[in-house]
Amino acid sequence: MPDAVRASEAANAGQKSIEHLTGVFEGCSSVEDELMKGPKGPGRFVATFDSTKAKNLIALFAQKQTWQVPTLVWEHGQWLIDKSDFSRDTLIKYAPAAWKDRTWPRFTKDILKDMDTDPLSVRERFTQMELEIVMQMHQAGVPLLAGTDTAAGVHVVPGFSLHEELEYFVKAGFTPIEALRTATTNPAKFLGRLRDLGTIEEGKMADLVLLDENPLKDIRNTRKIQAVVMGGRYYSRSDLDEMLRKVEAAAAASR
Repeated sequence: MPDAVRASEAANAGQKSIEHLTGVFEGCSSVEDELMKGPKGPGRFVATFDSTKAKNLIALFAQKQTWQVPTLVWEHGQWLIDKSDFSRDTLIKYAPAAWKDRTWPRFTKDILKDMDTDPLSVRERFTQMELEIVMQMHQAGVPLLAGTDTAAGVHVVPGFSLHEELEYFVKAGFTPIEALRTATTNPAKFLGRLRDLGTIEEGKMADLVLLDENPLKDIRNTRKIQAVVMGGRYYSRSDLDEMLRKVEAAAAASR
């Protein structure tokens, strides 16, 4: 959808989902008309936020069942990129050289030059507002999905980033089971596949992640994977570790 299309227009037209909260904070602004035509960003979103407009837009999303994929990992990675220290990130070893040597440095430079021009404190407030509005949507009955977007922009490592996204949902106020549904039951419902996906039931596809500890007690336990069942095959922890070693070797050889 072009940026000139408002989030409310998209919802009214039957748009099935909106990613990245695109158009949402414009639609929650007292100067939406200006933001649709000219410069915008965290500073303007924070300064012109209108709670009544936000409530009305969220009610529209709930009425139209306009799914939201907020990509909170991406949002935090972009707006707080100058605050993030990726040098100690152990997952970097799984990233190809093209990302580390070219894409990430270029993206970081462009972001700091052209987008993250508001003070860090303002951008921190904006990312907190993103968590708050996602929770408000959830409470109002707006359906949500977990998603993280592409890997190359903000040190988003495929697969691992989904765990971080679930943690952001919990940080926003979701219970662990509500966060888990954004990556299990909700996607099946969105795709019209609840008959064979999304929950553990007899007769459904048994694609499973087996954990060492209960994620309902701590959402971070989704990272403690003991085994995976996928496509009728059982992958033990040693099988998964071997896959990761191959990914690491391929990333190192990509230079």
